Amino acid sequence: MQDILVLGAGMVGVSTALALQGRGHRVVLADRRAPGEETSYGNAGVIQAEAAEPYAMPRDLPTLLRYALGGSNDLVWSPAGIAAMAPALWRYFRASSPARHRAVSAVYSQLTAQACTAHAPLIEASGSGNLIAREGLAILHRDPKAFEVAASEARRLQEAYGVPFRAVAGAAWMREEPSLLKAPAGVIHYTGSWSCSDPGGLTKAYAALFESRGGTIAAADAATLRRTSSGWQVAGAEGPVSAQAVVLCLGPWTGQLLKRFGISVPMVLKRGYHAHYQAPQMPRRPFLDAANGIVVAGMRKGLRLSSGAALVAHGAKADPRQLRRAEASVGGLIELGPRIEEPQWSGTRPCLPGMLPMVGPVPRETGLWVNFGHGHQGFTLGPVTADILARALDGELKQDATGSLPHVLSPASQLS
Repeated sequence: MQDILVLGAGMVGVSTALALQGRGHRVVLADRRAPGEETSYGNAGVIQAEAAEPYAMPRDLPTLLRYALGGSNDLVWSPAGIAAMAPALWRYFRASSPARHRAVSAVYSQLTAQACTAHAPLIEASGSGNLIAREGLAILHRDPKAFEVAASEARRLQEAYGVPFRAVAGAAWMREEPSLLKAPAGVIHYTGSWSCSDPGGLTKAYAALFESRGGTIAAADAATLRRTSSGWQVAGAEGPVSAQAVVLCLGPWTGQLLKRFGISVPMVLKRGYHAHYQAPQMPRRPFLDAANGIVVAGMRKGLRLSSGAALVAHGAKADPRQLRRAEASVGGLIELGPRIEEPQWSGTRPCLPGMLPMVGPVPRETGLWVNFGHGHQGFTLGPVTADILARALDGELKQDATGSLPHVLSPASQLS
């Protein structure tokens, strides 16, 4: 048994604390904010079991030109953001070649396939079943040709990875989804995914479960992390917090902290936004409006629109143009109602060029571990990679000569 400090109280960090605690370790979970108040608070709330393949960078010229000219609401960018991330974006482009993407997907699909099974016992033990719907995820297509292409792609995913789906004509979908104002051309319904009406609340419920089992949650600034003669220490609000080992689960901030130890991790940071609306009727299940790159989901707070990716400089001023564009278009599909007044939320998806999370020990740093880089799927994969990290820390998973762990890429393979 070790004393272990987990830095970062999002879904990945809370899940990691629970997994280590379940193996008998004394764990302190520390963050500058309360659990579930960063990116885990504001995502679309989908446990994406259907996401067998990670998002690759498009490599065809028409799509790249459309992105470059601002013709797609899936992605917006700024010159400063592209310049800051250029080395990581180049590595991402190379890793997105068909052959490399297939190899990555063979690993990634094993992770997402475990997502619902990994969340299930935590949902039950935390008493959070009222937040979870097992109705799947819908991808709405307005264009008949796009629907045909999507149906073919869904069949490929089913054949390759066993991802269950239904292809439903628009008129039939209207009968299943009365909140819609008009029929789309067709819908791909991925039936195996789950959704959550309060992702931040679910993360907090997991954190409360951790505390109820004897864990400690502390307010501390990860930027104060330092080595000691016996391990690691951070400055907490109520005094120093020390442990033999530390696990960094800081999402987009992990790379910044590792630089202090001379370690460079190329990252693509994708900002996203959300807004809530007083819709008169919530959709039965979350859906992606494929034509507009926006996810629509019923939340406890209201109808949530979650935007696509913005490649902007870290710390750049908020610019939720994707939400503004989507309001007009999505409003033709579903009645949004008045927008709820609240501070504009944004969060950053921590994406690694290799498209797999970084899980395992940091080379040449005794007692320093990481679990981050989940891209769009931190909420989905938190309990999955937490179990891998815990097993690796206990010596049950051995690294190969390249520093990789079974089923996931560990730090040595992705450091620059």
